[in-house]
Amino acid sequence: MTDVQGTSVDITTADGTADAYLARPADGEPHPGVLLYQDAYGLRPQLRSMADRLAAAGYTVLLPNVFYRHGGKPFGELPEFIDPSADPTIWQRIRPVMDSLTPEQSRRDADAYLGFLADNPFVADGPVAVTGYCMGARLALRTAATHPDRVAAAAGFHGGRLVTDAPDSPHRGVGNVTAEVYLGFADQDASMPAEQIRELEQALDAAGVRYTSEVYPGARHGYTQADTPAYDRQADERHWSALLALLDRAFRTS
Repeated sequence: MTDVQGTSVDITTADGTADAYLARPADGEPHPGVLLYQDAYGLRPQLRSMADRLAAAGYTVLLPNVFYRHGGKPFGELPEFIDPSADPTIWQRIRPVMDSLTPEQSRRDADAYLGFLADNPFVADGPVAVTGYCMGARLALRTAATHPDRVAAAAGFHGGRLVTDAPDSPHRGVGNVTAEVYLGFADQDASMPAEQIRELEQALDAAGVRYTSEVYPGARHGYTQADTPAYDRQADERHWSALLALLDRAFRTS
């Protein structure tokens, strides 16, 4: 396994300064860049460990705090094991912050995140990949749509609200996507029911996007997050296999 170096970094955005975590192989060489978008619980040890695992596989990974407008710890201190059933106030704190991040803000932020990767000496020249979890899957799909010249691969896992009635619903922007897309859905997920998955697939088909869409049997929303009750080891390992295969295809052929 490749040794990994992880550091905290600050990224200047159009709206302020985003704190972030950068993980990379410790060999001092440039590697393909990956932008990792968080779930709603935010920047924390679980997500840093996921960035480290990607770095150990040979990538330079940027994990930004997408809620930076609300500070470095927008919800205060979260427990090591995040169980909303044990503390119902968690979502009372999270929901307003999550809902406040607009598509236009996320587009501006993606400009800054991708610019940081382009300028970083530990990131290889060329396009990057994006992966996201829960709400991060929406950000990943939006980034692939708004930056088609920069994103070679985009993945989303247990993503929710990818299809809505809103004019700016993520599925309405997929016509701009040139990346290969992988989507791994939870089959027990009220935020992305089967009919919405079908509608998203129809939009991807109509746009001619290269994609794989799979539903993980028995998996719950959040199945990759080991610090929550939704964690599913089998589904998580399936996610890692799919993600690493996507990245290998993207960077082997780019």
